[in-house]
Amino acid sequence: MFDRRLLLGLAAAAVIAAPAAAAPVLNQPAPAFTVADADGKSRSLAEFRGKTVVLEWTNNGCPYVQKHYNSGHMQGLQREATAEGVVWLTIISSAPGFQGYLTPPQAKAWKAKAGAHSSDVLLDPKGTVGRAYAARTTPHMFVIDRTGKLVYMGGIDDQATTDPDSLKTAKNYVTAALADVQAGRPVATAVTRPYGCSVKYSSAD
Repeated sequence: MFDRRLLLGLAAAAVIAAPAAAAPVLNQPAPAFTVADADGKSRSLAEFRGKTVVLEWTNNGCPYVQKHYNSGHMQGLQREATAEGVVWLTIISSAPGFQGYLTPPQAKAWKAKAGAHSSDVLLDPKGTVGRAYAARTTPHMFVIDRTGKLVYMGGIDDQATTDPDSLKTAKNYVTAALADVQAGRPVATAVTRPYGCSVKYSSAD
């Protein structure tokens, strides 16, 4: 006889498991999307054509995310990138009832309290955008060049830990990718392993 607790555990794991959709393809057009932001405005990837775009998956309850935000590190990266004309989109794909889910007012309040410098916060409660990009963790990072091609996907850096001290010696893959894009050269490290909390998708969608 199956153990009921085991079955419940497996069911819970299935809810937060990585999406089954195929991963986007490097150096090919990034998956298109249209989704509402925290102000209720419809935003699409197409409207940013001609600009470099960073996609950042986040979950404010995740300790890996908290490492970057509580230290001010993520805000600093956002500030530097947007000052250079980069569009930085923070995406929340947590489903209602799951860790990290925020309503539009809550998302606006979180951004203000955190002092985030992202260009916008996009709300993806059905996981449509997350699954299109096969986003698995928070954070999970993607860089799209001015032509709309995906040129980087993976972790934010090489320190898969929640310890903020790791930021002192971390190699940041996103800033390195942005530097390569700005210089007009191929991204040297284009794919890395993402780390963090699993994106909290709902299995019902």
